[in-house]
Amino acid sequence: MLGRTVSVAVIALVGLTAVSHTREIPQAPSGQLVYFGTYTNDTKSKGIYVSRFNPQTGALTPPQLAGEARNPSYLAVHPKGTHVYAVSEVGETDGKPGGAVLAFRVQPSDGTLTLMNQQSSVGGGPAHIVADKAGRNVLVANYGGGSVAVLPIDADGSLKPHSAFAQHTGSGANPARQKSPHAHSINLDPANRFAYVPDLGIDKVMIYRFGADKGTLEANDPPFAAVDPGAGPRHFAFHPQGRFAYVINEISCRITAFTADPSKGGLTATQTVSTLPGDGEVKPGYSTADVQVHPSGRFLYGSNRGHDSIVVFAIDQKTGQLKLVQHEPTGGSTPRAFGLDPSGRFLLAANQRSDSVVVFRIDESTGRITPTGQTISLGAPVSVKFAGR
Repeated sequence: MLGRTVSVAVIALVGLTAVSHTREIPQAPSGQLVYFGTYTNDTKSKGIYVSRFNPQTGALTPPQLAGEARNPSYLAVHPKGTHVYAVSEVGETDGKPGGAVLAFRVQPSDGTLTLMNQQSSVGGGPAHIVADKAGRNVLVANYGGGSVAVLPIDADGSLKPHSAFAQHTGSGANPARQKSPHAHSINLDPANRFAYVPDLGIDKVMIYRFGADKGTLEANDPPFAAVDPGAGPRHFAFHPQGRFAYVINEISCRITAFTADPSKGGLTATQTVSTLPGDGEVKPGYSTADVQVHPSGRFLYGSNRGHDSIVVFAIDQKTGQLKLVQHEPTGGSTPRAFGLDPSGRFLLAANQRSDSVVVFRIDESTGRITPTGQTISLGAPVSVKFAGR
């Protein structure tokens, strides 16, 4: 979890109020709201930021502070676009050790956020969050705690206390990074029936049966899919049709491709490929971060930190296996996450250590990306989420 900084602080709701709505964001033609999660400090970032995105040109308006929060690194948008949920990487919540999950209501006129409430993430170092496809729950992965939890969404969009919790156990082959579990993301299959949790500390993608109606999470059979020892699985993505899935491994800088069983939730590994050029040597300071499948299902993208690039693969539609297309520099340092706009025409790369978001155009026939020349400045950007995704 390269570059992760956890502030030890008690979240005070009074300190998390949204910014004034009088600072209306300039409207880009056919603009779409896009939100950025960040790591906060007093000078560069104060919380969640929002821009308007033009899906025809890729232009972004200058980012505006949408809602103040402490280290709202990863975000999830409600399927209806009415609310934004964020993990807050703090050391203490409501007087108890552990991180928080925040619920915000979106102001449709300008995209700013009003804090509704917060709940405990039920573990240390929350690193990833997702809203289920029915809009009834958010699911959170706690990196520091090696655990996952489900928090139901109330009728008004606020969060209830957790309805389900699972603690991982074990260790991995790398003593420096894998002494204990580190749940790094939580992801749902297209049918909203199974939750998949890459755990960097134990080299497993844990698999759970998920019940949206009651916010339940139960161990699946099979309960996990293993990756290579010492690989360190981090983020996970499904092919839109649900037949294939991919995990990007942080430590080994490799992607593992799986075939997926939509009825039983199982994963079968079919291929492992390097995210780096040449012989795939993992040099000091190298690690991976995010992985996403293009909306068309034809291409896969991954981010390389240290090498500071986006790797592009073509997806074989019959087998799900990957063929290298390109390595493209991100125009900054330490690309954490990135965003694919819903039309599939653009990729927005968040360069955490160079405080920038760089826009790339996607060739829809080859998957290749090229910089558009458009960059916005933003302190320590971590995640990119389009409203409605």
